This record gives sequence, C-alpha cells and structure tokens, in this order.
Amino acid sequence: MKDLGEADAILGVKIRKNKTSLSLCQSHYVEKILKKFDSFDVSPVRTPFDASKHLKKNKGDSVSQPEYAKIIGNVMYLMNYTRPDIAYAISRLSRYTHNPNRYHWDALRHLLRYLKGTIDYCLHFNKFPVVLEGYCDANWVTDNDEVNSTSGSTMESEFIALELAGQEAEWIKNLLGDVPLWGTSVPVSIQCVSQAAICTAKNSVYNGKSRHIRLRHAVVKQLLKEGTIPLKFVRSEKNLADSLTKGLTRKMVLDSSVNMGLKPFGDP
Repeated sequence: MKDLGEADAILGVKIRKNKTSLSLCQSHYVEKILKKFDSFDVSPVRTPFDASKHLKKNKGDSVSQPEYAKIIGNVMYLMNYTRPDIAYAISRLSRYTHNPNRYHWDALRHLLRYLKGTIDYCLHFNKFPVVLEGYCDANWVTDNDEVNSTSGSTMESEFIALELAGQEAEWIKNLLGDVPLWGTSVPVSIQCVSQAAICTAKNSVYNGKSRHIRLRHAVVKQLLKEGTIPLKFVRSEKNLADSLTKGLTRKMVLDSSVNMGLKPFGDP
C-alpha cells in the first residue's frame, strides 16, 4: 500500500478545499453528459422540472427508449453524489424509462438544460456544527394519472416521512459516534413541516384512527426520549426537503439549492 497524499478525487468526484470548507464537484461529469447526448449547446433553464407539465404513462409506442434509459442512468449517478437538487426531477422521469413518449423526452431535455445552467455547482461542506439538521417532507397526492394513497391522510404521510428521517438520523449519529474526532454525541434536529405530525409524535396516547402507524410512533417516541432527534417545526418555504417531493418555482429552487450547500466553487 502506498500513501498518495491527500485525495483530490474519489470515484469520479473531485475534492476541492480551502481554509474553511470542502467541496465535492462533478462539473466535468456534467460536461461529459451534455456532450455525450448532444445537449452542451442548449439554452439553460432555471428549474430541473417544469411543474406545469403533467406527465402520464405512455400507452403507445416508446420513443428512443434505450437512449432515454442511458440518460436517466447517467444523471442518477450525478444525483446520488453531488446534486440533490435534481432528485425530484429524476424521481419523476425515471418512472417512464420503460416506455417514454415525446412529452417525457421534453421533460428530460428540460433537465439537461438545467444542468447546463448549473454546470459549475459543487456540494459544499463547512465546519462541523454543534447540532446537525435534517428535514422531512411528503407529497401526499401527486398529479399522477393513478392517484392512490396508502396512508390515507396528509398527517400520516408526513409522519411516515418523519419516522424514516428519524431512522436516518439515528444512523448518522451512530456513525459519528464511531469516528474518534468528537467526544460528545451529536443530536440531529429534524425539521418537520407538519404540526399535526409533531403533535402525534409527542403524544403518548394512541388515537384509534392512527393505530396502524403505532410501530412508527413507537420508533419516533424512542428517538425523542434518547435525544437523538429533537423536533422543530419549519415552514414549507424553508423546508429543504420540499424540493425532493415536488416541482418548485425558480426562486424556491435557487434558495433550496443554496441552503443545501450547492453553489459554484469559490462563491462565498
């Protein structure tokens, strides 16, 4: 084994550092995607997904399905590493990978145009905070052509999202506990957009109508008791998870991206 010094790239992700932060960048990969699929010279747009377009399942013949699947695979790799801002768009577009039509292609090209306009985005990390923050959100009823709800209410869907966020928070807390750099346990403050879900989490009495989520309720109660996830209400416009569940306006996309740590390298 040979010591190659400080890492400057891992799995195709470039690592850039300055005195106060560390940045993960895949601008070179975005450029590669755009050139590979003849989209480098397109005019950029400011949102990854046009929420005014209501996509539906294609019941006719597919349009360039292999090419569509290749693009989805490429941008999904990008999303998983450094671009959480395109998560919702990919979530929507990947549903039609098996049989895309021209409307799905238009939405996919829209995403590529957004990547062209944000090609220099990097994911920035600052110094270790006293309290980590997590956000949860749910989109109870989407504009799918088949709208089915298994939860039955907005509160229940938000509570399920809260419980899943709590499990992730517990995992992060345990991971940091194994790193010998911090001597004290770090809580993960979960920001929830639903007052009803927060009240349900803190309520020790089961409501008969929500008994089917009692196991999730028990998990959240235990995490609260241990101090793993302090709960805090956050308004929808300040909820960073909002962009992961629905299409947003230009300003909301920009604000959400900046608050998630996405910005060009070198920007303050």
